[in-house]
Amino acid sequence: MNMIRHPHFSSAVALVLTACMAVSAAISFRSQHVPEVLFPSEDLARIRYLSDFNPLLAGTPGDTEVYVFGGDEPGGSLLVLGGTHANEIAGVLTAVLLVECLEVRTGRAFIIPHANASAATHTMPREAHPAFIEFDTPAGPRRFRYGARRTNPIHQGPDPVSYRHPASSTGLSGREARNLNRVHPGVRDGTLTERVAWAIVELIRREHIDMAVDLHEAPPERRLVNALVAAEPSLDIAAQATLELQAVGWDFHLESSSPAYHGYSHREWTDVTDARPFLMETANLAQGRMRRRTTSDLVVVGRDEHYLKMAQRGLLSIPYDAGGVAIEVRIARNLDAIAAILDAYNESAPETRIRLGGWPTSDQLRSGGLGVFLGRAGIVGDGHPGGEGVSE
Repeated sequence: MNMIRHPHFSSAVALVLTACMAVSAAISFRSQHVPEVLFPSEDLARIRYLSDFNPLLAGTPGDTEVYVFGGDEPGGSLLVLGGTHANEIAGVLTAVLLVECLEVRTGRAFIIPHANASAATHTMPREAHPAFIEFDTPAGPRRFRYGARRTNPIHQGPDPVSYRHPASSTGLSGREARNLNRVHPGVRDGTLTERVAWAIVELIRREHIDMAVDLHEAPPERRLVNALVAAEPSLDIAAQATLELQAVGWDFHLESSSPAYHGYSHREWTDVTDARPFLMETANLAQGRMRRRTTSDLVVVGRDEHYLKMAQRGLLSIPYDAGGVAIEVRIARNLDAIAAILDAYNESAPETRIRLGGWPTSDQLRSGGLGVFLGRAGIVGDGHPGGEGVSE
């Protein structure tokens, strides 16, 4: 028996499916606007916000937490930024781990997990990136947003045809107006991204930051991956740190910051503040052009057969094998580099030493996995002796 379908039936089905898709998209959209809940270590002194340094950020998607940790002894001050580019997730999670594990013995530490908070509220559709990655912890699963490279266009747009850096004559593609690492030192009453940059520079000035580290990731085929970038006043410290890291088995190379790099943190923070800034890049396969399907597993485990073939042909800028480049390795690299930078700084400025500890060692991260250490669970002994010698 043939059934005659009413002409309105197909339209109704299409409307229902469209409504379901809209609801799903709305749920995903809202979930990415919900910040992660962090569990700071006992050394947390207070939580501040970027709007404390630029009131024009108050109530905007660019405002974000600044976790301030203080030791018992006076000393220097360190700033660590994750999430300048929110899809460079090892930097975000390094900052999160510091917030939850950090012990400050001398001086102060300022940690910002989401430097561009707006960038964490959306993904890059053309890249097919996951919206979230998840880790098992002793207290249950914890999920973290995998954001985008630039400020959410809903929060700042439309992009201009071209972007001219306000402190120089440098001209860039219009979308770079939403790239936090192209707009430093920012503008107090500028675009949302420029206001964020201005707040960070104002924090560095007002809090007399001595050392500042901006954490990034890059595709494995790029020359800057595994680099430690520093400008002239910081090159001595960066060179000593690079040698120390190479001596313990890390593949690091030193890159000098060109005076022409207007808008970049390592350049502008050097030019307009008294801080010594550093930028470092770890390898994230999810950003590479030669990857296969992009999944949360690719982000976390860092294994891809196409990249293994490229490595075998000598086409990558880093050592790469079937083991991949796991998130724990990338975080351990960041933590060891921060410790080596502080070692070199403390040697050159003993009167303003910065001594940190409490985070897991490289071996602990590799063997235990990141989730074991979130919220301090699972750290054996004193953890990593940062800022007072890698073998304190």
